[in-house]
Amino acid sequence: MADYDELENEQQMDCALDLMRRLPPQNVEENLVTLLEILPEMTEDLLSSIDQPLKIRQDSKSGKEYLVCDYNRDGDSYRSPWSNEYDPPLADGSVPSDRLRKLEVAANEAFDTYKEMYYEGGVSSVYLWDMDDAFAGVVLIKKVNDGTVRSKGSWDSIHVIEVLEKGRQARYKLTSTVMLYTVASAAKGDRLNEINLSGSLTRQDERDLPVEDSGAHIVNIGRMVEDMEFKMRNSLQEVYFGKTHDIVNGLRSAADLSEARNRERLQRDLFGQLKSRGE
Repeated sequence: MADYDELENEQQMDCALDLMRRLPPQNVEENLVTLLEILPEMTEDLLSSIDQPLKIRQDSKSGKEYLVCDYNRDGDSYRSPWSNEYDPPLADGSVPSDRLRKLEVAANEAFDTYKEMYYEGGVSSVYLWDMDDAFAGVVLIKKVNDGTVRSKGSWDSIHVIEVLEKGRQARYKLTSTVMLYTVASAAKGDRLNEINLSGSLTRQDERDLPVEDSGAHIVNIGRMVEDMEFKMRNSLQEVYFGKTHDIVNGLRSAADLSEARNRERLQRDLFGQLKSRGE
């Protein structure tokens, strides 16, 4: 009976996660609340498994903005990567070791430059924590278009990485999630003619890379995040925008249909000739 209950819980969890992946990411919080009302016994598992859009806070000491999520939360307080203090104040909040804190400060400075290069703004935060014989961390990036023009949207990147040091090498395990939504309309505030493209994508990568000093971790993590974001951006562009383009063209061609058919026939002929030469 216990095995049956466990199997049923696993199936419910899989169905819940599959459902959340198919719903618009900008509505994930309200959808998650509804899901928790249906499955209250799975609250802890669902909260730890479902990525939510990142929220922005401001460090009261430095005045800099930072991102909050489960990875820098302790109770109801969130740790700032700039001051290393919790808000609201927490006397016994979890903080990284001195060695890891130095690495965390350097990583935040590096990714602050990274987001300016690739996002031209936005907010980034890096959090590290100690593990047995290893350490782990998360790189968070958020860019919001506030809708001052006829379109608005948001990009949230969550890169969770585990680092296992082995002498002069380290193994990096990266799990990346990107949540994207874009809304475009004919005129600002025109909800009747809106086009909404939303979705999320999760990918993983694992590499063994050389480590000469602690600073090499920042270079290695930065390169992995950069490569992953490049691949995921291309995938999102192909899946969401490429498919939309194909659907619209299938409904109403932008050019004369006879020209399109002639072009397709020419492509097939060329492909057939190249294939016959290869044989």
